[in-house]
Amino acid sequence: MSRTVIDLDDEALEAAAKELGTTTKRDTINTALREVTARYRRLRALEEARDLVAEGALDLDLLLDKSKYRPTAAPDRAPDAGADE
Repeated sequence: MSRTVIDLDDEALEAAAKELGTTTKRDTINTALREVTARYRRLRALEEARDLVAEGALDLDLLLDKSKYRPTAAPDRAPDAGADE
């Protein structure tokens, strides 16, 4: 881990801490950096998926067709109390 001295916008830092649920400057900055990195990774993945759809290499209709899903077994249910009354 590196150590850096920087000037920070205190209001922006406070707002970020509130949004991120962090309590220290260090946690706020590290969490914000991780969140931004993850966000851009997701955006790139979405753009790649859109390109695949545009090229015809990915069929969204097939992916979204729920009739192709494997059926899941219904959980065992205990009989309702008083059902025989």
